[in-house]
Parts: sequence; C-alpha cells; structure tokens
Amino acid sequence: MKVENGVRLLAGIMILISVLFTLLLSPWFLVLTGFVGLNLVQSAFTGFCPAEAILKKMGARV
Repeated sequence: MKVENGVRLLAGIMILISVLFTLLLSPWFLVLTGFVGLNLVQSAFTGFCPAEAILKKMGARV
C-alpha cells in the first residue's frame, strides 16, 4: 500500500470510529473527529503528517 492511500485509509477509519463511538458512548468522541480534520488541514499546509511518518516506518511504499 502506498503511503498516501494509507493516510487516507487511516483518517477515514478514525473518523468512522469516532462517529460510531459518539453515537454509542459519548458526544465527546467528536473531539477525535475534529482532531483528525485539523491534522489533515495542518498537513496540507505544512507537508508534515505524523501518520505518514508512522506508515513509512511500518514499511509502506512511497
């Protein structure tokens, strides 16, 4: 899997988990959704994405 696709997959999974937990457990899990969104915006402007660095260390293709 390429790193770019991995980042999108990870972000999508985190958002879906956050929405599910919000519905089942607590509205505070929307904070996780906001964090994921802010991280995506930040990475678009700075070019640095922590998830990308982690995926590269795990062996994802560039």
